This record gives sequence, structure tokens and C-alpha cells, in this order.
Amino acid sequence: MSKPARVSMFQRRLTQAAALTLALMALASVPAQARIIRIVIDQRESPAFDGDNYGAAGQYETLTGRAYGVLDPADPHNSVIQDIQLAPRNAQGLVEYMTTFQISKPIDLGKSSGLLWHDVPNRGSRARFAIEERRNGDIYLSNGWQGDKSGSTAPDPDHEYLDAPVARNPDGSAITGLVLGRIMNESGPDSRPLIVHNNPVPYHPASLDTNLATLTTHDAEAMDGTVGATSLIAPSDWAWAKCGASNPFPGTPDATQICLRNGFDPGLLYQVAYTAKDPYVLGIGFAAFRDAGAFFRLEAHDAEGAPNPLAGHVKWSISRGVSQSGNFLRQFLHLGFNQDENQRQVYDGAWPIIAGRRISLNVRFAQPDGVLMLYQLGSEGPQWWTPAPDPVRGLSAAGILDRCTATKTCPKIIEHFGAAEVWALKLTPEWVGTQGIEDLPLPDNVRRYYIPGTAHGGGAGGFSVKPLPPPACPGAEWGRGILSANPLPHTETANAIRTHFRNWVMKNEAPPASRYPTLKSGFLVDATKDALGFPTIPGVPASAPTGLINPVLDYDLGPDFNALDGSGAATLVPPAIKHVIAMKAPRVDADGNELGGVPVVLHEAPLGSYLGWNITAAGFHRGQECNYAGGMIPFAKTKQERLASGDPRLSLEERYVNHDGYVAAVEIATKKAEASGFLLADDAAALIRAAKDSDVLN
Repeated sequence: MSKPARVSMFQRRLTQAAALTLALMALASVPAQARIIRIVIDQRESPAFDGDNYGAAGQYETLTGRAYGVLDPADPHNSVIQDIQLAPRNAQGLVEYMTTFQISKPIDLGKSSGLLWHDVPNRGSRARFAIEERRNGDIYLSNGWQGDKSGSTAPDPDHEYLDAPVARNPDGSAITGLVLGRIMNESGPDSRPLIVHNNPVPYHPASLDTNLATLTTHDAEAMDGTVGATSLIAPSDWAWAKCGASNPFPGTPDATQICLRNGFDPGLLYQVAYTAKDPYVLGIGFAAFRDAGAFFRLEAHDAEGAPNPLAGHVKWSISRGVSQSGNFLRQFLHLGFNQDENQRQVYDGAWPIIAGRRISLNVRFAQPDGVLMLYQLGSEGPQWWTPAPDPVRGLSAAGILDRCTATKTCPKIIEHFGAAEVWALKLTPEWVGTQGIEDLPLPDNVRRYYIPGTAHGGGAGGFSVKPLPPPACPGAEWGRGILSANPLPHTETANAIRTHFRNWVMKNEAPPASRYPTLKSGFLVDATKDALGFPTIPGVPASAPTGLINPVLDYDLGPDFNALDGSGAATLVPPAIKHVIAMKAPRVDADGNELGGVPVVLHEAPLGSYLGWNITAAGFHRGQECNYAGGMIPFAKTKQERLASGDPRLSLEERYVNHDGYVAAVEIATKKAEASGFLLADDAAALIRAAKDSDVLN
């Protein structure tokens, strides 16, 4: 069946405006607690997924559309949203928003399992519903939460986004504040935009007068926040403009780019602090996600009588987010959004994946695309689940689950991580606090699984002695690593976790106990080569991995910032660094492979050292952590080869003798992983087949 024609952006905006007008006309007749007041289905693909059948669930269809919502700023479920009191209101005194959504469901909902997966989109990307979940007859929902309208979150038919209002002062004047932008690894006369991770900084200067901003250069930066020599660029030597060789300085005025009289030097980092205006009320994204989840799970129809396409068929609901989106879920829970304005619990489960911090969204002029490079926020306040003291930062004892514990609306939670989250994404204070002297307890409703030695999200898997090319370091213009990319996968482990989570939520069958390195076990130690026991390996800097971990920095953001909640407004830009929090990392064996965590077949039958870190090959961050890319150092094939290179690690032949020996090692590893509950039988059989077909000692 052919897909319906996609409407033009102009037509879509006309439709949005008309829909909002109708929704607001109907609003006067609905109770104050109504939140999603109108839904619009823009496109229906039926059947979807090329018409495939999924067992008892049959064929699926996919619906995309928009949901129009309103919020009562005085309701305590919403008043935690930064600047919601300064958002424009309609005639009923409510704040309006629009969120896009996508639903995938069995065409015959009577054949569904009754389980809804509500996914948090990552930077506006519309995720594809996993085939394993379709085979289970599950239902899928995602909706927009990121309202900064920049890059991949700008309004577009292929983006999942939030139309959030702009805050204004009570007298109607524009709100202003300091914003920081940075440019690195650039050269030549062409102007450059300010990028946060991979998207443009969403806030423009209130004035193009460079006398009202400060542009400085740094010739070096260390991971602990130490800045090398700095130099101020005179206001007359740069402009907010687009320029290049054919359009030289001062170029054409442009609030999104910086033009330099003398061009960019790739050996310098450029940092601009400027006054921006018109902050979006981005914290509405939490309420939009909550209210979409509540509506599609619990309501029969919208305020105008349009039916909920899932009405009466959702029995259980699990929210899920990966990386940035998982950080969203942690802050969502911390701010109490798992209870809606009708006092109802929204989600039975929450699955933050490779996400060990809380997203910095509920802040004036927030930049939620940040990934914890210098001056990027997200590690403020408690990152742990239950109350724990934080004397290093001078904060009172608190935990992420404090609000939902008080309202008895905490979901069942599974979190899983890999080594990249430890080394680059500042994970371990979640396990041991900022003092790092004792393991913090986990509540009964939380399971924590650590997948040792893996890159962010895991690698491509497979069994091959051919090393992968060095990976790009995530982030705009960061560079590449010096070590091969890490193939160690998350896929099979995540498949098993998904099965356990479904059974935990739907049948109350407890999943396996948490498995991760701890101080008590001796598997969590200081992040230095000596403490870790990391071997000296040819081709790797002799000091590695000492100095490669990205520490939590305790910033002074000014008196208007609430560090406990990660809310408020930052008035010190760039912030001062008060403390550098000491980090921990998993101890390793003689091969450099991590100890502790869940069993992974390739990790148990290794072909090399699998690392959660890599080293930037060139550019401004040369020799430092390659942002959050992992690495792999292959074993030599023979004893002679390893001795010739000075490699202390046993060769493949010394370990496995021949190809059959390696296959036998894989078979043993699959049995171990299956027995522990972290490998499904079908995946185990597939891994054994792949090992037999591999080039290892063949």
C-alpha cells in the first residue's frame, strides 16, 4: 500500500493554527484539569512496516500527529517549571503548548499485549519501533519535548518537537540573560555558527553590537576545567555576521554566526559570552511528555470528542529514553512529573539507558543538547535515587525519587550503562556520591546493570580479528580517536533486559539482581592506571588511562540557580569552578578488560582489550578523552608477534589454540550469560553461529 502524500509545511502550519483555534474555543467547556485538549492525526500509514505480520498481533499501523495541551501554572504539578509564571496565558489563565507525536500499534488493537512503550525522542529524531516489541504485540508512542526549535528540533515533518512559549517579563518586555557559545577546531576566513554538541545554540544575541559581548580565545583546556592562556578579541575585530573569502570581514550581519577580521586559528578555542533574549519555557517539555503519556493511556477522547486511538487498550506503560533522553527521564522523575494533575501515576516503569545524569532543561536559557563538555550542565544536584548527603558541594541530602516517593507514584526502574558513561559522562557519583567513600544503596524498585568495557550505546558486535577504523569523537568538529572503534555490543544484553522489564511490569516477576562494580567488591577504584591495574600496551600512551576521565565539576552559577533541582537561572557565565569531584572507574584484569558487571559473550571470549575511552588524535583536544567514544586494542595472533612488540597480553593462539578453540570459548560464554539471565536463547544460538562463521584463527 502506498503512503499518503505528506502535506506541505505551509499547509501544516495553517492546519495547526486552525486546530489550536478550535481547541481553545472548546476549552471553556472542559474542566480545568483537562490537559491534552485536542489531538490531530496528520498521517496514517496502514499497514506499516512494509505490511509485515507480527505473529498473533498481525499487521501494524503508524499514526503521526499533534497534541494541543494546556497547563495551569498554579497547580503544584506544574509550578516547578522554570518561568511558567512568565509564559503567556489564554483567556482561561492557562499556558498553551503543542507537541508532535507518533504511534505504532496493531491495526486490530484487540490483538495487542496491552503494554505501551513511551519513548523520549533524542534530539528531535523520530525513533523506529523495535521489531522485537512488534513481535510481542506491544504499542509504541513518542512525542516531542525539546522546544528550543534549533537544528533537529526545529519544526519539520520529520522531527519530533515541542512548540513551547517564550517567557516575558510581567510588563511585557523581553527577558534577557547571559549565554555562552564556543567554537573549536576551525580555521580560515569563513564565519562559524555557535554549536552545542551538534545543533546550533538556540538563542540569538539581543544586539549585534559586539561591544555588548565578550569574545575570548583559549590556547588550552584541561578536563578539570583549567584554562590555558586567554586573549580578548577586540570588539572591532569580530562581528555577528556571515563572511568568507568572497564576502570579507565585516561580512553580512547575521545573529547566528561569528566573523573574525583575521579568521579562525585551529589551535585556539573561541568562547563568546553574550546577552540573549526571549528564553523558551523549556521545562514544559516534562509536562508535555507526562500529559501525552496520561492521555493516550487513560483518556477516551479529547475535549472536542475526537477519540483517543489507543483508548481502553493500554494496561501498562513504560517510559524509555537513551542517552540525552534517558537523562530527561531522570530529571522528569526528580521533578515529580510521574503524577499528573489528576493525581494519577502515569508510568509503571522507567528505563533510562546509558544515562547517568539529569538533563539541564528546566533552566532559563537552557541548552539541553549539551553532553558535559566544559561549562555544560547536567551533573548538578543528586544523581542518585534515594537521599544521600552531598557535603562536598554543600547540598542537603536528597535523591531523584524524593517527590514520587512522597506521592507514592514511583515506577519500577531499570538503568543500564557501559564504560563510556564512566569515563566521559561522569557516571560514578551516582553510585558512590560526591565523596566517593561508600556505595550508595539502591531502593527495591530499581535495578542497575553495568555492561563492562563498552562504548556509548555499545558497538556493532560480531567476531572478527579485523580492527575497526578509529571512531569520530562525538560532537561538532571534536576530532577522531587514535584507537580502533570498540565493537563490544549492548544489543543482546538489552534484549534480555527488555524481556525482564516486561515481565516485571506486566507479571510482577522480579528481574535479576543489580550487577555493577562497587567499592565493597573492590571492583570500583580510583581512575588511575595504577589503581585500575591497567597494563602497559604497545601503541597506547604509557600513562593511559590516567587523566582521561571526565570529572564532575561543581560550578558556581550564581544565586538564582537551584543546584538541588537543576533549575533556576545561571547568572555567572561562564561559571567559576568550586570543586573537581574525584571519579571512580572499574578495575581491570591483566588484559585491560573491566571486572564486574553483567556477562557479555565477546567480553568473556575477548579478541582484545575493550575500552570505554579513546584518545583524541589531533586538534584542540589532542591527547585528551575522545569525548565519549570507546576504543579497542586487538590481541596479537601469535606469541612471536606479541613478544616482538612487547605486548604483555596473551595472543589469540595462546588463549584459544585454533578456530575451534575460540568457538568453544564462545559456547562457554553464552552458557554463562544465559544462566545469569542476560542472554536470550535465540541470541545465544545466533552468537555461536556467528563465531563458527568468523575469521578468528581461521
